[in-house]
Amino acid sequence: MPQHTRRGWGKLALAGLPGAASLLNLRPAFAASSAKPSSTWAGVQVGMNVPYNFGTRTTMSAEDVLEKCVQLGVGTVELRAQPIEKSLGLPANLVLGPAPADYQAARTRAGSVPGVSKDNGAASVAGGVAAIDSASAGSPSQGGPPQTPEQLAAYKAAADELRKWRLSLPMSKAKDLRKEYERRGVAIEIVKFDGLATLTDDELDYSFTLAKALGARAISGELSIPAFKRLGQAADRNKMFIGLHGHVAVTPAIWEQAFGYGKYLGANVDIGHFVAGNNTSPLPFIKQYHERVTHIHVKDRKMHDGPNVPFGQGDTPIKEILQAIRDNKWRIPAIIEFEIPLPPGTDRTPELLKCMDYCKQCLLG
Repeated sequence: MPQHTRRGWGKLALAGLPGAASLLNLRPAFAASSAKPSSTWAGVQVGMNVPYNFGTRTTMSAEDVLEKCVQLGVGTVELRAQPIEKSLGLPANLVLGPAPADYQAARTRAGSVPGVSKDNGAASVAGGVAAIDSASAGSPSQGGPPQTPEQLAAYKAAADELRKWRLSLPMSKAKDLRKEYERRGVAIEIVKFDGLATLTDDELDYSFTLAKALGARAISGELSIPAFKRLGQAADRNKMFIGLHGHVAVTPAIWEQAFGYGKYLGANVDIGHFVAGNNTSPLPFIKQYHERVTHIHVKDRKMHDGPNVPFGQGDTPIKEILQAIRDNKWRIPAIIEFEIPLPPGTDRTPELLKCMDYCKQCLLG
């Protein structure tokens, strides 16, 4: 390989995930502070997938997200497009939840669908050992609700309107948002787009332009084998990385196939999903392709498609991976993606802080 440097349907999935309410009101526990957050330890940027970690995709503005990050001490983020565009004036009815294409592969288990053909919207890789549907899903990792023809049609109509809005957006507003994030000490490293593989070419170009205006190094989205060629062309055209996010059915061979479609096509390695699906450590893959890894998602899972568990209780070698990033001085942000099951209504704040502290101790201990 040539050497290159570098996730109610009836209402269009506008509702957030359970547990958002507690994160939307942190002030009683964390007084507002003018101090800038710091979550870079031993040279490794530790951050969060936001506002996903706060229990929502759609209900918070970029300003809301920024305030919570400062209160939690998070200095690096993978920021989703919904809060960004909401702050830039996107009408509420167009702030969409997960794209329909981003659900299917969450139901695809590792090695469970050998020999699926592209004609069925999927592609088999590595001799049929693993297969991915048209796009890997966003969470919940068990897959989303069934999609009726009416729901799909409603989503498509809204997505068409969203495209028109996006292509008319002046980027000066995004630059102002970047200035505010930088002033408060939070770096937008990655911008994540739902339904990335289904975006039109002009929307893909818009995605890169928006990310650049925000100071990001890459965009990210769910892995889609049929879209490799088009995504690779878009990334190379814009000279900016796409980090393709993988779930349990994604093997190293699938990412290697993606890398062949463009020098700016990279991997967002979810180290928990990797362990759960491949039953081995992702560290050798990260070592081999560290220049292609845009960022990792940090979570702890058990092997053999096991559950998400508190950090340090699963089979994911979080400490070893973080220390390898540290010792080799790879520029790979470690983005916590919080998917530990909690009872409805549980305050996520203590759990998020535990995850941050665990990563800190791995790096400084």
